[in-house]
Amino acid sequence: MKRRTFGLTALALSTALVAMPTFAAEKGTIGIAMPTKSSARWISDGDSMVEQFEAAGYDVDLQYAEDDIPNQLAQIENMITKGVDVLVIAAIDGTTLSNALENANAAGIKTIAYDRLIRDSEYVDYYATFDNFKVGVQQATSVVDGLKERFPDQDTWNVELFGGSPDDNNAYFFYNGAMSVLQPLIDAGTINIVSGQMGMDTVGTLRWDGAVAQSRMDNLLSAHYTDATINGVLSPYDGLSIGILSSLKGVGYGSGDLLMPIVSGQDAELQSIKSIIAGEQYSTVFKDTRELARVTVGMVEALLQGGEPEINDTTTYDNGKKIVPSYLLEPVSVDGSNYEAIVIDSGYHKKDDL
Repeated sequence: MKRRTFGLTALALSTALVAMPTFAAEKGTIGIAMPTKSSARWISDGDSMVEQFEAAGYDVDLQYAEDDIPNQLAQIENMITKGVDVLVIAAIDGTTLSNALENANAAGIKTIAYDRLIRDSEYVDYYATFDNFKVGVQQATSVVDGLKERFPDQDTWNVELFGGSPDDNNAYFFYNGAMSVLQPLIDAGTINIVSGQMGMDTVGTLRWDGAVAQSRMDNLLSAHYTDATINGVLSPYDGLSIGILSSLKGVGYGSGDLLMPIVSGQDAELQSIKSIIAGEQYSTVFKDTRELARVTVGMVEALLQGGEPEINDTTTYDNGKKIVPSYLLEPVSVDGSNYEAIVIDSGYHKKDDL
């Protein structure tokens, strides 16, 4: 009897194991298109979404395009051909996906823009992101606070501006948010842009490339700061910040009597948190990708179950064809005073890694 019971139990377990993948497939397959693995931030996004979608019972097709636009287009088209149920896309270039999304719509596939707005398409159903204007406000505010803290005896400060990639819609929100804080101080003469370089068409950094930012910082220092001292740099992303800091350290900033300028950032990447602890990068902006993944999974669940995804913004994000209903998460400014409470205690980074 014992042997017989064991046999029936084993048969039941075997049947259950066979049935499990079928159940997941029946719930749906989610195609996730990420821009690149060269940024730790996008790896974290992908991992968070795979974990949460699989926990919710979905199959996941996650693809990274390594900042190659044709590659991302091909990946998305392949997902459409394979019949995914929903597309979640963090676009490399938010203006190049119109035809692909039209094909997705014709196949009955919904599309969620993830963190980066997809432009010029009426087939973007929803947008999950952070309050990107507020990110810029926080970056500029931290620069101003840092200038007052590190250079308290000065009435004016010399600052240079860096922008994100011009093909990323978020870059304009970051820049405009920052300038809402800085422009009044520039107009008052409190902040001097010594190079005169302003505006996204001038200060943008294609593909968020840190090497490009470092090269531009080298050029700014050699052209405008041989007889002047730079006090601050507005940087919209940690990957750019590290390149900018390398340039500054290369000409002696942060050593002797030459104080390190105030440099901002974004994404709380591990290298930048280490830099903040070392007293080099002044600040970053933390965007919890785990929360963004949670919101995105919730949107997909609602779409596939015939419900209405949760949104909290219906006015901000006009993609040129429609105002895309969005959910905006709150960013958090991080510096030497609060990094442990924000990124360590939350489990985003491990203390041992620092």
